[in-house]
Amino acid sequence: MSVTKIQSIPTKQMTEVTLDRLALRLEIEEFNARYCHALDDGNLQNWPDFFTEDGFYSITARENFDANLPVGLVYCEGRGMMKDRAFAIANTAMFAPRYLRHHLSNTRVIKEHADGVIEATANYIVLQVLHDDPVSTIHQAGFYKDEFCRTETGTLLLQKRICVYENLMIPNAVVLPV
Repeated sequence: MSVTKIQSIPTKQMTEVTLDRLALRLEIEEFNARYCHALDDGNLQNWPDFFTEDGFYSITARENFDANLPVGLVYCEGRGMMKDRAFAIANTAMFAPRYLRHHLSNTRVIKEHADGVIEATANYIVLQVLHDDPVSTIHQAGFYKDEFCRTETGTLLLQKRICVYENLMIPNAVVLPV
């Protein structure tokens, strides 16, 4: 049996761009791992800190996203609204206790803009276990449509995160951030 190897020797510039893109993707994957860890551990008070002061967050159906409709189950403009939501969930909202586990895959850097905005996407599945039901269920499946930017110190933050869910039926109480 003969194996044919196809070799491509990229130019130095192509290699650097590819390595830079891979490093950026890895940085975004690490960011998302910290984000999901905070949500999975119930650290809602830290959730707004992943966003810029004027950050945007929404959870919307695939149909609305495809039709460019701003309608969403959750809609937060600015870190202040996110803090209010986190406070309400922690202190006033009544819902069955649950555990969530986020699983992300296929992180992709879509585009890096001249102004520093980085467009990225990642698929997600969120599993849910209610305290009184030992069976895990799929809470949501979909993808993140993100815009990242950097602070003056170089820290990566979300400027915009749209969580686009694709399951036709969702739990009647979407309480926690995705």
